[in-house]
Amino acid sequence: MRHPRSVYLVDSHAAAAPPALPPRAGRARRCTGLAQTILFMLASVALIGLVLEALLIFYLHSNNSVQMPSTPRSKLTADKKASPHISTHHRPLSKPLARLIEKKVSPHTCTPDSKPVAHLMDGKDATHGKSVVGWSLISGRLLCGMEYKNGSLLIRREGFYFVYSKLSFHNGATFHHTVMKRTSRHPGGTVPLLQARQFSSADNKNNGNTFLGGVFHLHKDDALFVNVSDTSKILRVRAYENVFGAFMT
Repeated sequence: MRHPRSVYLVDSHAAAAPPALPPRAGRARRCTGLAQTILFMLASVALIGLVLEALLIFYLHSNNSVQMPSTPRSKLTADKKASPHISTHHRPLSKPLARLIEKKVSPHTCTPDSKPVAHLMDGKDATHGKSVVGWSLISGRLLCGMEYKNGSLLIRREGFYFVYSKLSFHNGATFHHTVMKRTSRHPGGTVPLLQARQFSSADNKNNGNTFLGGVFHLHKDDALFVNVSDTSKILRVRAYENVFGAFMT
């Protein structure tokens, strides 16, 4: 038994569905061009503003530079006319006047309320004995409430004092460095307060340094001085390398 065949009919004249059209680019292109134009205009305005600001700053700076030298001069002239006691300090002070002013405003000016203090240094005018070290009267001398006489510091007020001494010396032998006190309260008259001993061989050509310092109770009219084994061993190159002093604590 044969089955009937199915027959399909195709209408070739039926209208086919049209393909999808791409989006129109004209409007988007116009929007992009407008945005670029606006950004370009804004950037141009900002650049012009920066240029104008730079020109204005340059103009103000140039104008101030031209007027600055004349301004203080005119102000000083007006102040001088208003008050004849104002000095412009155009002329340097004479040397005697400068020394007098420096002495008056010196921070080392001694007053009745100042604590005793002394600081002595080596110098060309310092004369050493065989064992007693001498000190300069002009090289960095500081004396307040104390006196210096014949290589000794004289105490004028009882109290506790920090006493110190520093010396530079040539090596090559034994060198003793001692701070002594001369007082009427001791039977022997002198008392060693501080001492240092340096030992070196004869072939040692290096220079040495020694420093002594300590606090002591001193009475009025006590005298302090520096004693060494041989003053010819003291190295005398710079004044501040050899010092001696004391101050009330």
